[in-house]
Amino acid sequence: MRYSINIPNFGDFADARTVARTAAAAESAGWDGLFVWDHVVHDKETQRGKPFADPWMLLTAAALATSRLRLGPLVAAVPRYRPELLARQTATLDALSGGRLILGAGLGGPAADEYGSFGDTVDRTVHAQRLDEGLGLVARYWSGETVDHDGAHYRVAETQLLPAATQRPRPPVWIGGFWPHRPPMRRAARWDGAAPLFTDALHGVPPRPDQLAEVVAYVRAHREDPAAPFEIVAGGLTPAEPGAARDIVGPLADAGATWWDERQLQTGGFIDSYEAVLRRIEAGPPRL
Repeated sequence: MRYSINIPNFGDFADARTVARTAAAAESAGWDGLFVWDHVVHDKETQRGKPFADPWMLLTAAALATSRLRLGPLVAAVPRYRPELLARQTATLDALSGGRLILGAGLGGPAADEYGSFGDTVDRTVHAQRLDEGLGLVARYWSGETVDHDGAHYRVAETQLLPAATQRPRPPVWIGGFWPHRPPMRRAARWDGAAPLFTDALHGVPPRPDQLAEVVAYVRAHREDPAAPFEIVAGGLTPAEPGAARDIVGPLADAGATWWDERQLQTGGFIDSYEAVLRRIEAGPPRL
């Protein structure tokens, strides 16, 4: 089991220097990863008046402040990006961090706020198509080979992007999505990891072990090679007291989780609080 800290890209964490301090504290306290949200406005009514930062700038600051921590967006709203630009941003971050990038990928949302506000389609079928086609292109660009592509949403004419990604054969790709919706987890089965959220539990609420076991079984059933390495990310808020935290995380590890992603509750006003996140970081991960 590995352990990560999850922060939004707004509020206190819209300051790249704060994110750098957060990352350094997490590495010092023994955490294994830091993951950052990718939102432009999130929920406009709830977050109105708050500053938002570019997640790639925040992750760059985190990379420069650390040497061991795995880093990435959880999740990047891939349908919002041109694949060639996303490939350059991620390959640059992978090189800067010395091969520590993990690309969490998903549709992004809420659709009305994150897409509709800017005149883009809110059709989730179109977003899903862009996600699949875009990820395929990003992986090809990462290889450093010449890409020629004529797809439903993107076209590429004999183009090579260098340098290639630092990690070989490529950086890991984890797919996020809401369970019990099946398509996101079928998509995850084609990549390197699944980061499920649950429709009956808000961000920060740990899933039930039986829920997670259901996801694990479904993904394994759709893997081309069920024995190949694959990450399952479970997340939520745990108490700072180690024994109480282990009581939450242990059963989820037994259900198949390989990463625990520490997250503040969506309700309560602390989700973008540096002080609240720092207190939990300094208490250390819930080692099993």
